[in-house]
Amino acid sequence: MKKIFLMFIAMLTFAMSAFAGEITVYTALEDDQYPVYLESFKKQYPDIKVNIVRDSTGIITARLLAEKANPQADVVWGLAATSLLVLDSQKMLTPYAPKGVEKVMSQFKDNKKVPAWVGIDAWMTSFTVNKPELEKRNLPIPASYSDLLKPAYKGLITMPNPASSGTGYLTVNAWMQIYKEKKAWEYMDKLHQNVALYTHSGSKPSKMAATGEYPIGISFGYRGITEMKKGAPVAVVFPKEGSGWDLEANALMKKKSISPDAKKFLDWAISSEAMTEYNKNFAIITVKNNNPVPAGYVAEPLRQIIKNDLNWAAQNRERILKEWSARYDAKSEPRK
Repeated sequence: MKKIFLMFIAMLTFAMSAFAGEITVYTALEDDQYPVYLESFKKQYPDIKVNIVRDSTGIITARLLAEKANPQADVVWGLAATSLLVLDSQKMLTPYAPKGVEKVMSQFKDNKKVPAWVGIDAWMTSFTVNKPELEKRNLPIPASYSDLLKPAYKGLITMPNPASSGTGYLTVNAWMQIYKEKKAWEYMDKLHQNVALYTHSGSKPSKMAATGEYPIGISFGYRGITEMKKGAPVAVVFPKEGSGWDLEANALMKKKSISPDAKKFLDWAISSEAMTEYNKNFAIITVKNNNPVPAGYVAEPLRQIIKNDLNWAAQNRERILKEWSARYDAKSEPRK
């Protein structure tokens, strides 16, 4: 009898595991963000196992493109909208309208009737500046992109490689949109003379500025503000000309078999619970709200961001990155 009972328990356990869901989610969200965000999903869907694959935007985008013939991800969560536009042009996404998508502002989601991608928040260019290190050199804190070209800052600046980092690309795209292409390349040629290192992470320039290794890091607002909250002696500067920006956005991958749990995840990912968590880190979320702007950001973040053609940025991404790498990649840190 005992043997039969144990067999029954084993069969029941197997049956329960068979019904438990499992999805693979590719993300470029910061590694100190997504575990916090996921807590409410796990409470709501404790039987769905979520396998997270996390890396920087450029690496996740390249991996998805490499896996086109045999996609491994079920869902993309918090990847740059410009990357998702590239995937959509390759017919790699399955259109899906998650529950509540009508609340997402039109400029922050795909404009098709059934969207291929939906934004959750915007992240924007800023400089993280180590104040004591500049004071030692009797240098002012740069307030604009043009300030970064001053000869006194030579060797003091780091920025993300746009081929690896979404922050790097949104910043390069900002210069393209502000100055137009010819003058943007002229600007980057001059900036290159002052750059000590191009990193493969959008966060790393802020972290290096925080430690004083390189006093000026072109990065994005969240990371600089996080370092400041930790007690680093830094200022976070949003450039006078306007900040480059992109959307962290979600999509359903095109696969032979679409998991219902993947759709549940995308429903949750724009829910009020999820949006509340995103808003703790970012000044701009894609659903209208009356929440106060998080400390450290400019008072009117929508006025800070540049006028941005995301479709142009996506369509020209490969060409721009190829040219950027040919001109400047010699100063990039070694890839791991």
